[in-house]
Amino acid sequence: KLSMQTPQELLRLSNDMGLDGNDLIRSSKLVAKVDNTAIQEGYQLYLHKIIVTDNGNWSVVQQGMHEKDGTARRYHWHSEKVKSFVEEPHAGISGPSQGIILNLTAAEAAANRTGIMTIVAEDSTQVMQDFAKLIMPSHHDVRASDVDLKRLGAMLYVARESQPSHFEDLLLLKGVGPRTLQSLALVSEVIHGAPSRFNDPARFSFAHGGKDGHPFPVPLTIYDESIQILQKGIEKSKLGYGEKLKSINKLHQIVLDSEKDFQPQFDIQQIIAEERRDTWKYGGRTVFGDAQPLRTNGRGLQLSLF
Repeated sequence: KLSMQTPQELLRLSNDMGLDGNDLIRSSKLVAKVDNTAIQEGYQLYLHKIIVTDNGNWSVVQQGMHEKDGTARRYHWHSEKVKSFVEEPHAGISGPSQGIILNLTAAEAAANRTGIMTIVAEDSTQVMQDFAKLIMPSHHDVRASDVDLKRLGAMLYVARESQPSHFEDLLLLKGVGPRTLQSLALVSEVIHGAPSRFNDPARFSFAHGGKDGHPFPVPLTIYDESIQILQKGIEKSKLGYGEKLKSINKLHQIVLDSEKDFQPQFDIQQIIAEERRDTWKYGGRTVFGDAQPLRTNGRGLQLSLF
């Protein structure tokens, strides 16, 4: 509910700081619309926080809850990194990967976004007739259950009247929700041969665990050591000695290169179990307290970690 007050708060803030309030409001709405509509992986946004600096730069942190399994996903945005709101705009996305999802912000989805804009620019009556034909065959990729023709028709009419020139403008139109955009994306796949589903950009962080104990408690010793390495690297880089930072960048590139042809041969649940088993050795801690060594109940079965 508080997120609904964001536009009014941004206007007040902008008046006090001499910033462009309308631009901030548009950015705030677009960020929310992108993560709730252009990326569809089962998460419904329930938190939207925007931080604004004196010079008008902003960062947004949003969080969504999965409709079925109750897991959370966090979306990070930073204005200085946003070259486009609809193509690879995130500073980071954290949460369990959902595999292949509808992701219209992927660079590979550019053709699908263009196809959608072509569709909404056409005569809505003709488009609806084409849609009806596309969903009739039972064997077709686009199913009737995927398309709400009544809602889609209303949206196409509004879009035709508004004549949005960019995909961002289309997202901001009233009535363009997840289901409607999904329908457009599916039909764009059929008509223009432009895919809309790609690998989930989220990566579940196994570097430092989570404060809620998932996937494992935060190993404070390793956490502190990581901060020290980065801090020292930054300090040395200011003096012209950037060896540690260069090493970190090189390691990152090695990881990226390895991912290209990597075929996983491990059980992720086993990895999590091992991390939970050993986290107490590294000062593991959650909001519930310190992690303890796993105990057995006499029959070799592990008891709870907390």
